[in-house]
Amino acid sequence: MTPLVRWRSAPRSITLAASHGSRSNRVDSEYDLKTRVTGLDSLPLRRSGADCLVVIYSPSHAELGRRHILDRPVTTIGRGRDNDIVLPSDCVSRRHVRLEHRPDGLILIDLESTNGTFVNDDFRASGEYPLKRGDQLKVGDTIFKFLSGSDVESQYHEIIFRMTVTDGLTNLSNRKQLDTMLSDEIPRAMRHGRHLAVLMLDIDHFKNINDTHGHLTGDSVLRGLASILQKRLRPNDKLGRYGGEEFCAILPETDLPSAASIAEELRTLVAAHKFAAEGKEIQVTISIGAAVLDGGMQPDGLYKSADDKLYEAKRTGRNRVCY
Repeated sequence: MTPLVRWRSAPRSITLAASHGSRSNRVDSEYDLKTRVTGLDSLPLRRSGADCLVVIYSPSHAELGRRHILDRPVTTIGRGRDNDIVLPSDCVSRRHVRLEHRPDGLILIDLESTNGTFVNDDFRASGEYPLKRGDQLKVGDTIFKFLSGSDVESQYHEIIFRMTVTDGLTNLSNRKQLDTMLSDEIPRAMRHGRHLAVLMLDIDHFKNINDTHGHLTGDSVLRGLASILQKRLRPNDKLGRYGGEEFCAILPETDLPSAASIAEELRTLVAAHKFAAEGKEIQVTISIGAAVLDGGMQPDGLYKSADDKLYEAKRTGRNRVCY
């Protein structure tokens, strides 16, 4: 049976009253329209299956989550105002990249841009590159995610949800998610009488990296550091980007000596790593502060204890662990 949608008008009474001594007028009117029967097929339901790019990282927070529908045969991206998608950034070429719809799918063509076009972080696209659903496209300092297929609407809403808990640049938990995880871990540790440690990590002289090598290189260092830290930490540890160049690791069932040992290993790994970005090798060091749950600490108190030790590491020479 075809589903039906009915609209029924309610009786309406309009009363106009004017008083001139004993005189009054009252006007009543009622009407009842015959209900019009329609099927769902006749309603203007929104169905979106068009390919699109969703902004998952941008220097401008207002752009996060913005969806660019790819409904033209050719879509251009660049700094110039004549592009279909305009990115007003000095690290984006005037005509940076072109996307073409072809029978076999969407094709990406870099337009010999100065800084290149990257797919899924590390692959620099050259020639013609066929985009696949879910690919991440980096143009200058903006990262898009390519959505395609009949379920593009649900993909979009999934991305919007992930953006509320994930840092778009590093794919780590963001500050909001870190707060939630720490708020869950503290009562669990107290209930079971277990240790809980927090590490606060900060890149030394990060501003100099941006000023000397550019923000694209700075972004590359942040992603590379996130990868190094995540590979060393244990499966139950929780890593996130606390803000800017500062990261936070939540270490369940970890006492202070163990946390300090893990922090020292992370510091050593980073100091020995050669960060490659835009054809350059960059030496990076980090400072780390470690603290453990003590008494009735709340998340802010535990963050502050680790942060105080981080700044002690900064004040006493950087590239070191304080706890």
